[in-house]
Amino acid sequence: MASARNPKDSMKSTWRTANRDEWSISHWALELLNAHHISLDKEVPVHTKQDKIPYMPQLSLNIWVLFYAFIPVLINQAYFSYTGHNLGPFALFHFYFFAFNAILIYQIRLLRRLGHTYGFLDGDQHERDGVPDVGVGKVAASLYKTTGSRLALSLYLSFNASQAPMAMQWAWLPLEIGLYGIVLDFWFYWYHRLMHDVSFLWKYHRTHHLTKHPNPLLAAYADHEQEFFDMVGVPLMTYLSLRFMGLPMGFYEWWICHAYVAFAEVFGHSGLRIHMTVPSTLSWLLQMLNAEIVIEDHDLHHRKGWRKSHNYGKQTRLWDRIFGTCHDRIESVDSNIDYINTVNMPLF
Repeated sequence: MASARNPKDSMKSTWRTANRDEWSISHWALELLNAHHISLDKEVPVHTKQDKIPYMPQLSLNIWVLFYAFIPVLINQAYFSYTGHNLGPFALFHFYFFAFNAILIYQIRLLRRLGHTYGFLDGDQHERDGVPDVGVGKVAASLYKTTGSRLALSLYLSFNASQAPMAMQWAWLPLEIGLYGIVLDFWFYWYHRLMHDVSFLWKYHRTHHLTKHPNPLLAAYADHEQEFFDMVGVPLMTYLSLRFMGLPMGFYEWWICHAYVAFAEVFGHSGLRIHMTVPSTLSWLLQMLNAEIVIEDHDLHHRKGWRKSHNYGKQTRLWDRIFGTCHDRIESVDSNIDYINTVNMPLF
């Protein structure tokens, strides 16, 4: 009831069709970035729960993540080879910050194209939430805070100016990619579950759950306390855990691992009506354990709302499986998936 009385909790989104003379710099930032989840002048197909859901294979997802993650690394390597030295921490931060946001925004645009082709989960009951009128500034700021904080943390912990970008520990990289998502999800699972189960902590998480049908820009729609733990606390514990295991986790290894995590976060809040398993070098193992996560899993978590929820993981369902908090799927059940007519993640 409290959320209904508090104007700041409104999820009404009318600003895109409102008078642009009243827009702030945040409105214009989102508009110029063209990071909307749908185009207002295009139809979105609506499906019943029983309609077949298309399948997106892992191969095209891994290719997409690796292709775009390595573009800035190769540019960085070219600079290193030409000058004989690396960029300084300040310049490196801004270079990878720009690269990360460019990749993120381009991914959102591609997901918008897929949304207009295949529709969204629960589309016969509810359209996807837009960026709320009262939260445009919060969302615009999140593009800086959430992407920049993790990058700054990794630079502080792992950057070695004398290391060439392509001199990363290649032999360890496949294992690091797979373990990073699993270990990060362990820390995220318990932090996330406690935010739901403990009344005192719920107040820091409730803003994120105002959206019941999120879109990618709402992935970081949260209060400052949640943003801190999401972007600093959980990655720090993951980095320390992998170092404790003896894995190198230099800056460039982290960059590739984080590209996988960010890709899953954006996809997981898209609500696309596609059966997509989060890409990972250990996805084969997760599938053997019936612990892989698909788009609908986190979508159902948002629809549930608050206390004593389910599907707390965001990279896997491993910890939900182990600790008994998995929820049955509705549209992504195996009998409803069209494995014949597959959909590939478009590279361009």
